[in-house]
Amino acid sequence: MPNDPRVRVLVIANQKGGVGKTTTAINLGTALAAIGEEVLIIDLDPQGNASTGLGIERKSRVVSTYDVLVGDATLRRAILPTAVPRLHVAPSTLDLLGVELEISAHGDRAFKLRRAVAELLDTAQADECRFTYILVDCPPSLNLLTINAFAAADSVVVPMQCEFFALEGLSQLISTVDQVKETLNPGLTIHGVVLTMFDPRNNLASQVVADVRQFMGDKVYDTIIPRNVRVSEAPSHGKPVLLYDLKCTGSQAYLKLASEVIQREHKLRAA
Repeated sequence: MPNDPRVRVLVIANQKGGVGKTTTAINLGTALAAIGEEVLIIDLDPQGNASTGLGIERKSRVVSTYDVLVGDATLRRAILPTAVPRLHVAPSTLDLLGVELEISAHGDRAFKLRRAVAELLDTAQADECRFTYILVDCPPSLNLLTINAFAAADSVVVPMQCEFFALEGLSQLISTVDQVKETLNPGLTIHGVVLTMFDPRNNLASQVVADVRQFMGDKVYDTIIPRNVRVSEAPSHGKPVLLYDLKCTGSQAYLKLASEVIQREHKLRAA
């Protein structure tokens, strides 16, 4: 079941926590919207940090991605606008913690999100397919939620902190992507690896960058996200860093990353 070619579904995933995954989902989505794309972020993490970081209060999450996965609501019903023009979010709630038990006996348990996205795109035909990018923020584990995201996606964006054990986690993720390609989604690819929380004063960080580039080649984005206090502060204000402080180094890096993502997409479509 291929996605509408006008819409790209990118999963932001890494089974390791604290690598900047949700931060990347929020700010890449905001940057894509800032340069004219219509973006939907699907929050599949029970912690709901992507929803919170986009200013969606918990009392506003009447319909969530939990309701979508268990079949009680369409994805369209879950979608809420954000303070960023052209950026919407399907929020999550803690109910997602129990979704695996509820759907694990279903034969289509790995395809719940794929079907929800396909239905959204089918009904969006009248809107001339409003969304051009759908970003899925996953929990920091390789569970059924992440498998649903992989089964629904065109590509995976892998945020990776510049630290000692980074390559070990990357190898595990690549292995999972290969398994999903073999069994659930033959078209799944790794869109790219984005290096996050880079501190140029740290010699180890520079060595990790070199090692990852040697290991993954041109799959590593040229853009590196620096360690930046404004990026860390922004979620506590319910804002992407581009709204919190557009001129900071973190905001400028995410704008460059968004441009790089679009350039890769153009090359893929031209191939």
